[in-house]
Amino acid sequence: MSQLSQKNASFAKQEKAGVFISTYGCQMNVNDSERMLSLLEMMNYTPVASPEQASLIIVNSCSIREKPVHKVHSEVGRYRKLKDRNPQLKIGVGGCVAQQEKGRLMKDVPLIDFVFGTDAIDELPEIVSKALQGENVVQTKFEHQKPYHIETLVRNPGVSTFVNITKGCDNFCTFCVVPFTRGRERSRPMSQLVDDVARLVDRGVKEVTLLGQNVNSYTSDCGARFGDLLKTLAEKTAIERIRFTTSHPKDFNRELVDIMQAYRHKIMDYIHLPFQSGNSEVLERMNRGYTREEYIEKAHMILERMPGSVLSTDIIVGFPGETRKQFEDTLSLLDEVPYESLYAFAYSPRPFTKAARFEEQLSEEEKSERLRELLDKHNEIAFKLAKKYEEKEMDVLVEEYHAENSKCFGRSTQNKSVHFKGSEDLIGKTVKVKIKEAFPVTLRGELA
Repeated sequence: MSQLSQKNASFAKQEKAGVFISTYGCQMNVNDSERMLSLLEMMNYTPVASPEQASLIIVNSCSIREKPVHKVHSEVGRYRKLKDRNPQLKIGVGGCVAQQEKGRLMKDVPLIDFVFGTDAIDELPEIVSKALQGENVVQTKFEHQKPYHIETLVRNPGVSTFVNITKGCDNFCTFCVVPFTRGRERSRPMSQLVDDVARLVDRGVKEVTLLGQNVNSYTSDCGARFGDLLKTLAEKTAIERIRFTTSHPKDFNRELVDIMQAYRHKIMDYIHLPFQSGNSEVLERMNRGYTREEYIEKAHMILERMPGSVLSTDIIVGFPGETRKQFEDTLSLLDEVPYESLYAFAYSPRPFTKAARFEEQLSEEEKSERLRELLDKHNEIAFKLAKKYEEKEMDVLVEEYHAENSKCFGRSTQNKSVHFKGSEDLIGKTVKVKIKEAFPVTLRGELA
């Protein structure tokens, strides 16, 4: 039994009970919810499909987009009738809104029994035990000095799963609340990650996605950097596929790309590289640490040194003070770099961030119009780029089989979702699929 399991074994005394976790936000939050469920299983909680079946409800919140606190208030408010029917029902809020709002949440929404921050997930069994005894618990302190030593907890990892390698962020982009909700950046020891991935392989996992707010700034306690980690996982574990997200352009260098190319049989040729704005002045106000020209140079370097690789990106439109000309620089960057997919958002002010205090905030109408214009332009580009996959054979790792239509689902090395006729015994296998129809994110084909 692991140290974490031993620590929490004393809380596993109650009868079987149902837990429902509502998850918002990024892949990190999805992974955090999986960790919560693994910890709560040690207390004899069983995941249930709806809040009505639960004796414990947790809202794992996200504060990246607008009105996140309102969403938490609204969701918890919907559980009032459940609490009226069952006064023993316990409701907790975790994640970034919990970290941001702390005790204010319980004052504003008395239905909430406990609040825990992003650094308190491993204390969840103790927090829930206190709540069951009638305590109102708020645990949101950051442990900046504490080493980031955890084990990957996944109940049913399946073919592909997530592995946290870093947490927090030290970049302090002026629009981003992550340093305030996830804390300062910390990395897990490389030896622990190698052991984690090896154990996941023993459980049948074929692919891992390495997670962090800024994965390529990873630095192990032994001095190993992100490229060293990729190389070590490729050489010293039997994992078949390695992915990662999200990377920061300022930390992406030629050495890392060369390692990816050298181990391309294991490291996937899909890179998410957010540029956020195509204008250097806006990038400076965002505190991104690179110019438009430097970003384009790095993107082209990746595509040249890893032929056939695929880029996606994040973009914010309507940043405070963004002029029409500066927005057009963002539009024109799509002509410079062939993004096959992107995630674009209208700027929204976040608490504690510098940009929220900037003057010249744009109107919601202007931001929405620019977002629509950007998405329209990219749709046209993406559909043209997708055509190159038609009649091409691709290596697809099969993750799911749907008996109702005899269809398999998997992903190509370029992170494209691929659907094709197949059978259940293909799950976990990498097969050749010939693409017949290609769309920007989804491909349809047949077994080659």
